[in-house]
Amino acid sequence: MNSFQMADVTIGGGELFLIAGPCVIESEEHALRMAEAVAAIARQKKLPYIFKASYDKANRTSIRSFRGPGLEEGLRILRKVRDVAKVPVLTDVHEAADVERVAEAVDIIQVPAFLCRQTDLLVAAGKSGCAVNVKKGQFVSPWDMRHAVEKVREAGGERIFLTERGASFGYNNLVVDMRSLAIMRQFAPVVFDGTHSVQLPSARTSPPEPNEGLNGAPVQSGGQPEFIPLLARAAVAAGVDGVFLEVHDNPAQAKSDGANALDLNLLPNVLDQLLAIQSVLK
Repeated sequence: MNSFQMADVTIGGGELFLIAGPCVIESEEHALRMAEAVAAIARQKKLPYIFKASYDKANRTSIRSFRGPGLEEGLRILRKVRDVAKVPVLTDVHEAADVERVAEAVDIIQVPAFLCRQTDLLVAAGKSGCAVNVKKGQFVSPWDMRHAVEKVREAGGERIFLTERGASFGYNNLVVDMRSLAIMRQFAPVVFDGTHSVQLPSARTSPPEPNEGLNGAPVQSGGQPEFIPLLARAAVAAGVDGVFLEVHDNPAQAKSDGANALDLNLLPNVLDQLLAIQSVLK
């Protein structure tokens, strides 16, 4: 497993770090406010921190769902977050053609879970010069993630880590196999995504009505955020390098993934728990 440095964040060196922020850029003001708020909490806890937000969520459930400000405006905001908050910045990319532009504005390119086998995107990310985070697809075994790592490394990307975000369990549910953390850590540093792991994708209790969602409100995924601390504690105890949390100051009003986001007010206590477990392991 290769460790590497990202500003003051050591990825894979045995010290826990945090990736956190809103799912999507909702506005410049909100992104800056969230970055500075989380950074202040992380500094207080002496926990290295990377800001995360998406400029375009291309895999929303409904075509009517909010996707973000788009490439141009999104990258401008991410640059400003990096300059003002003084933290490394991560964002996800869905198109190989966007990678070169994105690499100029952020420190880490994230390959979304649904695209973790998309060779052209992995190769472009590996060539970008940025660090690369590949999220394990809900449909991929942990041992098969070595192929994603190989694709990035063959393209020249040596700074790579993997993120676990749960595996599909039937319809509309995810489970986390904690063994995957140790398995993938043989190939690269590993992060645990505690918020997407409690998502209930496109959750519903009955089959859809004809034309449902086509003329009405967007269909959205649900979540069980009450289990975020539990799963994050288990992952840290299992031995991960970092924790990924989508954090929002008002999850009920979030424009994406609010149902599985961690309320900003709960973040300090959750981090205290994780750091306590980490200290015992050390």
